[in-house]
Amino acid sequence: MRPFLLRHPVRPVALLRLFLGIVLPLLLVGWVAEDLLEGQSFAFEQPFLLALHRFATPQLDQLALLFSTVGGVSVIAPLSALILVALWFKQHRLAAFWTLGVAGAAALNVVMKLLLHRTRPELWPRLVQEHDASFPSGHSMYSAAFVTALILLTWRTPYRWPALVLGIGFSGAVGVSRLYLGVHYPTDVLCGWLTGVAWVLGVYGVLHPFSRLKTTGRRSGV
Repeated sequence: MRPFLLRHPVRPVALLRLFLGIVLPLLLVGWVAEDLLEGQSFAFEQPFLLALHRFATPQLDQLALLFSTVGGVSVIAPLSALILVALWFKQHRLAAFWTLGVAGAAALNVVMKLLLHRTRPELWPRLVQEHDASFPSGHSMYSAAFVTALILLTWRTPYRWPALVLGIGFSGAVGVSRLYLGVHYPTDVLCGWLTGVAWVLGVYGVLHPFSRLKTTGRRSGV
């Protein structure tokens, strides 16, 4: 029997994805989480939020509320369900990847909030009220997981670059909107993004959702 590593050679791109997309982000998230568990704070966060709030206008208020709504569970969850149904009829492995990637990120966010239970900033009268824990940002984590999974699904298609550019812009706008609205600290949003991306890339690495499609393609001459 051939050794596992010889039968399944590790490609450099996979190692790069593992380090930059999973290991490094999780190390940073773990460092922030450790400080929060020890009761420490980050001195730059409140001044940053107050400086951002100085740019507030009624127009930006409405824009931030829009992205905060679209990037929330009430919009992304039904959209995720529709994509899941479409993937289920196409290939069950892709549907499993989507479910574990996106829904799993949402479940992980709940667990992290319960474990760390960081209180939300109270720096000015907020336009929206949130009552759960602050770390990590659920909007940022969920939107990052959704976008990362979508980019991976479209990477072998002509839509990969629109998905990449628009997806990053969308998730970025969602995270910034949460800062603008004063419901999160910067590390909440940053760690939400990093954890969402790392989770989906980890699921992708475990499931290899396109491997069966490649085999089918070779057999059919595609």
